Parts: sequence; structure tokens; C-alpha cells
Amino acid sequence: MPRLTVPAPLLNAADFPATLAGRTRRLYDRVAPFYSISTRLFHSRAHQKLLEVCGIADGMRVLEVATGSGEMFLRLVKSNPNGMNLGLDLSPNMAARTQRLARRQSPHSYVCCQAVDARQMPFRDSTFDLVVCCYLLELLAAEDIARTVEEFHRILRLHGRLALIVIGENTEIFNRLYRVAGALAPAFWGRQVEHQVVDFIEAADFTVLHHQPVKQGLYPSRVLVARK
Repeated sequence: MPRLTVPAPLLNAADFPATLAGRTRRLYDRVAPFYSISTRLFHSRAHQKLLEVCGIADGMRVLEVATGSGEMFLRLVKSNPNGMNLGLDLSPNMAARTQRLARRQSPHSYVCCQAVDARQMPFRDSTFDLVVCCYLLELLAAEDIARTVEEFHRILRLHGRLALIVIGENTEIFNRLYRVAGALAPAFWGRQVEHQVVDFIEAADFTVLHHQPVKQGLYPSRVLVARK
């Protein structure tokens, strides 16, 4: 397949704005070596469900936004060994860790991960067949969610798919605990946005194809797939 020349990020890691996003980057840089533990405990079932319903096929141009520790990205590369697999994360340490793991696991696949702000991504219009984003929107202000979803729409080809996972809001005890955690450490936990996310997606001219709750232990998630 044709190779895409990946441009340099529009912002260097040191230049990210000193806002909640900046604090989030620094925090996730520090927890990068350990974050995979929580991913395996709370996120892996939702990751597997997303892989089953997102429509990925070998040979696609795939982008994951907010790779975290790379658990989802490794699944994407395994399903798309002959395609193009790009990953972005606000945290340079997370991006570097994900790239290192992916190249070790799939040395013959095309993988590249960078530290990039999702609100302004350095890709041409209609570049990707599939964009995946897990547990990012909770960390963004409402206006930044709208801006990021519009970026997803811009970089997807016509009829390309957007696959999201957000934290669920269907368990009241969990919701109360999450509100407390979010108040104590907003840069790490953010706040739940499940009830608003479909509105953001549809406002950006996506059509929702699939959404379902997934639970792992007491941790609720929602998997959504939309088409441009």
C-alpha cells in the first residue's frame, strides 16, 4: 500500500499550553510505566468489543488518538498487519512506549506514534479509513471535545469510521465515586461525558451505527461506532 509521510507534530511536547491539557500531559508522562495495569483491569473488555464492531480490515489506514499505554494500539496493529497504523498521545512518554511495544510485537508492520495534541492534528483531510479514540473525551473541556470530534471528521475519508470508548454513566455508585475522583485529580480522571457524546458526534455530521455498554468488574464503558 502507499506509504504516508508522517509530518512533525504541530506542537513540541514542551510547547503544549499550560492548561488542564498541559497538566494532563505531565501527569500521564509520570504514570506511563504503570498505566497498563489499570488498562488491563478496567479497559480490556471494552477494547475487545470495539475491535469486534469497528469494521477494521487488513490494509487500512488506521489512527488511534490517545494511545495511552498501547493496549488498544497493539490490538489494532495485530488486526491490520499490512496496513498503516499511526498512534497519537498528548504524553510523549506514552507515545514512545506504545511505539516501542508495537515495533517489538510487529516488527514488519508499519507503525508510528507521536506526541500530538488531538485538537489540531497534522494530517491532510480524508487521510484515514478508521479513527479510534478510547477514554480521551473525559479529559477535554466541552469546546475541546467539539473541536477534537471535528478533527476526527476532517481526517476521515468519506464513509470512514470513528470508533470511541467513553466511561459509562449507568451505575450510580460508580458515578458518585468518579465525581469525587474527578474533583480530586481532574487532570487524571476528568469527568464523565457519556450522555453528551452522541450529541457531539452527530453535531460533527457523523451517523452513529453502533453503541453498547460494556462492563468490566464495576467499571462501566460505552463503545460507539459512527460513520462519516
